Amino acid sequence: MTGKVVHFEVPVDDVERARSFYTDAFGWQLDAMPGFDYIWARTTRTDDRGMPAEPGAINGGMTRREAPVTQPTITIEVDDIDTALAKVVALGGTVLQERQAVGEMGFTAYIADTEGNPLGLWQNA
Repeated sequence: MTGKVVHFEVPVDDVERARSFYTDAFGWQLDAMPGFDYIWARTTRTDDRGMPAEPGAINGGMTRREAPVTQPTITIEVDDIDTALAKVVALGGTVLQERQAVGEMGFTAYIADTEGNPLGLWQNA
C-alpha cells in the first residue's frame, strides 16, 4: 500500500545538540548514515532489514536545516515519484525538489501541498 507515512525528518542547526536532546528526551537511537550527511533516527525496534518491527511505528532522520527541509517533515510512500509529482502539480501543489536518488535504496522528492506544508515523497528502488 502506498500513500502511507513511512518516514520523518527533523531539520537541525547543531547536530550534536539535537542528538543529545532527542536521545535524552525520548531515548531515540541516532546514528550517522555512512556516505551521507544524515543522522538515522530510530524511535522503535527494527528488524534485520532496519525496518520498524512494531506495526504503525516509523523511524526517521535528522538533516541540516536547509531548503527544502526547514521544518519537521513527514514522508509519504508513492509507487512512482514522477507520476506523484505530476499529480501534485495538477492538484495545485508545488514541487520543492525534484526526484533524486538516495544511494541504492530509492528515490526522494519534496513538495508543498495546497496549504504550503512541505512533504517528502519516497519511492523504493
